Amino acid sequence: MYKLISTILIAFTFSGTFAQRLSREEKKIISAIEDNKEASIQLLEQIVNINSGTMNLEGVKEVGMVLKEEFENIGMTTQWIDMASVERSGHLFAETIGKKGKRILLIGHLDTVFPKTEAFQKMERKENGIVYGPGANDMKGGDIIMLYALKALYEVNLLEKAQIIVALTGDEELTGKPLSVSRKDLIDAGKRSDIALGFETSTGFDNVTLARRGSSGWKVEIEGKRAHSSGIFSEDVGAGAIFEAGRILNDFYEEISGEEYLTFNPGVMVGGTIANYDEPMNLGDAFGKTNVVAQKAVIDGDLRFISEEQKENTRQKMRAIVTRNLPQTSAKITFFDSYPSMAPTLGNEALMEKFSKVSLDLGQGPVTAWDPSKRGAADVSFVAQYADCIDGLGAMGSGGHTPNESVDLNSIEMLTKRAAILIYRLINE
Repeated sequence: MYKLISTILIAFTFSGTFAQRLSREEKKIISAIEDNKEASIQLLEQIVNINSGTMNLEGVKEVGMVLKEEFENIGMTTQWIDMASVERSGHLFAETIGKKGKRILLIGHLDTVFPKTEAFQKMERKENGIVYGPGANDMKGGDIIMLYALKALYEVNLLEKAQIIVALTGDEELTGKPLSVSRKDLIDAGKRSDIALGFETSTGFDNVTLARRGSSGWKVEIEGKRAHSSGIFSEDVGAGAIFEAGRILNDFYEEISGEEYLTFNPGVMVGGTIANYDEPMNLGDAFGKTNVVAQKAVIDGDLRFISEEQKENTRQKMRAIVTRNLPQTSAKITFFDSYPSMAPTLGNEALMEKFSKVSLDLGQGPVTAWDPSKRGAADVSFVAQYADCIDGLGAMGSGGHTPNESVDLNSIEMLTKRAAILIYRLINE
């Protein structure tokens, strides 16, 4: 935190020095953002105090309706896209109707990981500009930065001619299935865009997300031969389901682990004479006895990857391992697609350089790429094959997805300035 505060103080100290690098219009944008600082914090508190856990469908929509009015107030055409067909609330889209410059897609989300039953429900201000609140960091703070960057452009008459789509999904934390439905509108927007900017949590003034790993699920279902334990390892009885589960996991670890950006995690395992696993609820139960050879086992896990090629190569290796069964056992593996990867491309790198130039011109220092192994999956990945992308333009804080989730209000104004100037320059390319 000391480093963050020091960076902010240094930036404010030298802001006059770097102001000469900004155009007249850009200086007007900066002034508008400064004038709106308190209003942006008040709106952040309003939407943080509305519970919008993914499965609180009414709460997600309520946050959407608050922001819908805000986008309409700056001249954007809005649309609420209902997602009842996938048992989710919906998505908020807003759009300008201009034709100038790059076609820009701005991505955020309305939902949080905190259900209505969670004790952590309200935003609370602390000393030194730190606030705690559910979703304040991930990612209602980012939504506010996005909105007030556009609001500043609107107030100095620079938004109307732009080509901008805002996409705020309502189920980023727990996507509705099938993805062909829940992400269709986002993908369609990506196909109509040249640039995509994600406003997920910032990793710091000197970093931006150039690449994200994708996320995929896998499940192994194993069958053994039920028999008295005295016969285990015999030709007739074999090894049993639990030994086969152990063999599979050990081979995964020995033969596949260690590749850069690749991880796979067996999060749940149940096994015994009887083994039941409810995948959507991530709950399982088992019954067995020490003198009975296990008949069933289930392993449920995830897979993280930097490219579709890495994902498919890994799946092929996992399939091969699963077929090398111990005596009198069988196993099958099933894969489930979730988030695609956002691979590091030359286009993404060029976009990062433009963002770094903005940061330098604002006196905030150069920006480099964040290690993709340190970030999770996000909605920007769904459009990565259609547009040049960077992510992590959102709020700066800590404790995401925990009751200690916080945002540093001292950083929001500066992060909004960076986003607004980048968007302005993309509009004028």
